[in-house]
Amino acid sequence: MNSPDHSSSRIELVALGWEDYFSALFTEHACAGDVPARVVRVDRGGCDTLTATGPVRAVRGSGLVTDRERTVCTGDWVVLRRDGEPAQIVDVLPRRTAIARASSDRTSERQVLAANVDTVIIAVSVADRVNLGRIERFLTLAYDAGTRPVIALTKSDLVDDILAGEAAVGAVAPGAEMVATSTVSGVGIDLLASTIIGTAVLLGSSGAGKSSLANALLRRDRMAVNDIRSADGKGRHTTAHRELLVLPGCKILIDTPGLRGIGVQDVADAAGRTFSEIEELALDCGFRDCEHRSEPRCAVQEAIRGGRLDSGRLERYRKLLRESEWSAARGDAREASKRSKRDKAITRDIRAMYRFRDRQG
Repeated sequence: MNSPDHSSSRIELVALGWEDYFSALFTEHACAGDVPARVVRVDRGGCDTLTATGPVRAVRGSGLVTDRERTVCTGDWVVLRRDGEPAQIVDVLPRRTAIARASSDRTSERQVLAANVDTVIIAVSVADRVNLGRIERFLTLAYDAGTRPVIALTKSDLVDDILAGEAAVGAVAPGAEMVATSTVSGVGIDLLASTIIGTAVLLGSSGAGKSSLANALLRRDRMAVNDIRSADGKGRHTTAHRELLVLPGCKILIDTPGLRGIGVQDVADAAGRTFSEIEELALDCGFRDCEHRSEPRCAVQEAIRGGRLDSGRLERYRKLLRESEWSAARGDAREASKRSKRDKAITRDIRAMYRFRDRQG
């Protein structure tokens, strides 16, 4: 099994993130003789899981839903049936939280990146040009899931002025905790580990140093890391799947591949937290429905003119809200279409039943 190094000895479920919430949900399944397991990794052949007795390779039961938002995901707690070989996942316990992005296709379904997460670590390389918009989107995903974001500034040993990087990132992440790290010197690694509460997921762009960061938190080389190019100090993230890792101190880390697209759907409230200073300024606008464009007595535009707010940040906020509303509307249309198809199928069945009854009469 390609998973973290666990012996076959018993594992305390609490150390894997088991809580009273899941215990209550599992009562009925326990009576049936099934066991709880946490999903470590998902691939086409099945799932690697961890149980109280150690690692178990399992297949997904045919009865599980195929909905992308509810299919088995790394971090899920599942119901495992072991009365045959291989073991079978027969159900997924309702998630406490889920980090999900809008899908890149036209299905309007969201893609769940990690389940039952408490802390979101956003890896940002200060050795490269910092993409502020991506940071804002990662923060919005974290807030939308009801989790706590922590920004890890990676490769701090490659820059002369880390304070400048901290200031640039801090300007778009009000209220988020931030830790400057270096996997080469070890700076900030212990501090970052101390910020993790419960299960953490590691998000970031390719080349941000996530694999090196995961290895540093594990205190051993577990995740594959490509060599850093001497020309520009950049590396390539080689992780191709999401994987759950058990850290020292009974903490959990879910490592993820680098994300290119970070689509959002129905995240207006979370965006309000990410762009909290704009929301606060808007309270002083002369009109309650102010769009912060050319309206008189607009506090947001006054802040831009006064140099207290960057106009680019306001435009990114607008873009995020537009995308969120559009994706949400598309999702509502999909659900309406599904209901319509279901109603039509029921009507056809009823008509067929009456025709059959008439023929019998």
